[in-house]
Amino acid sequence: MLEIIRYTIPALVVLLCTWLVMYKFYKNENDKRNFELKRASQKEISPIRLRAYERLTLVLERTQPEHLLLNEDISGMTIMQIQQLLLRTIRLEFDHNLSQQIYVSPELWDKIIHARDEMAAFVNEMAIKMPQDSTSMDYAQVLLTAYRNNGVTPHQEALEALKEEVGRLL
Repeated sequence: MLEIIRYTIPALVVLLCTWLVMYKFYKNENDKRNFELKRASQKEISPIRLRAYERLTLVLERTQPEHLLLNEDISGMTIMQIQQLLLRTIRLEFDHNLSQQIYVSPELWDKIIHARDEMAAFVNEMAIKMPQDSTSMDYAQVLLTAYRNNGVTPHQEALEALKEEVGRLL
């Protein structure tokens, strides 16, 4: 009996050590394979994500009053027509880029949506405050001046968050 125990215990120790080495080896190989798969997918996804960040930057820039008013011929239009034109342009810019939300964090997307909503509210608020006899140029001037004097805008906050997220990606 003592003879069997003398051979069994070392055999069990060798078996346990072999199992431990093999377990660690397979785990390490699995981690390595997962890392390579992730790296390969990142190589394909990173350029797409960067293009999404670029497009969202353009959306935020294009929907600020300076760009909205410079890209449209507003002379001879009523304030209500300008208001509708600006709101339609803002909506179209965002609608055209809705698919970009899958490439950015939910927090960033919320800031971008907030910037869109705030800009629409701002355009409406400035149109309501204008006197009836105001011209389109008066409205444009009031819109630009009020926006510049507004402090940190939701657009600027969204752009900063976008830059931070891109910085973490790179």
